[in-house]
Amino acid sequence: MELNNLRDVPVALMADYDLLILGIPTWDFGQLQEDWEDQWDALDSAELDGKTIALYGMGDQLGYGEWFLDAMGMLKEKLSGHQVRFIGAWPVAGYEFDASKALSDDASHFVGLALDDDNQWKLTDERLQSWCVQILEEYAASLGE
Repeated sequence: MELNNLRDVPVALMADYDLLILGIPTWDFGQLQEDWEDQWDALDSAELDGKTIALYGMGDQLGYGEWFLDAMGMLKEKLSGHQVRFIGAWPVAGYEFDASKALSDDASHFVGLALDDDNQWKLTDERLQSWCVQILEEYAASLGE
């Protein structure tokens, strides 16, 4: 396992891994954080086909409840142009927000782990631990298919 910061490495490095865990914050009113924005177009030509991807997003559900985790939803949509498998959907239960681009089709889950260190920081460690177990199990199951 290796930790990379998108600010410091090119998107092309993603081709070197079978499993990608990508984190993205939502800034202001549903905006991309500038490191992601700088690399956004490069995602189109990245060699991602066949990759398994787990997403997590950070946002403020009370202060920016109309745009909660929008960047995570935008990232999933962007990556959906490749032949990738997504794992790690997370239930919406326990969150209070008005709208999000990061919802599954039936709106019962986020497309990845939802973190809100502004309002629910006490739940972050527990959520991370549960989600890590979840994505490892989902990834292992996908290898057996």
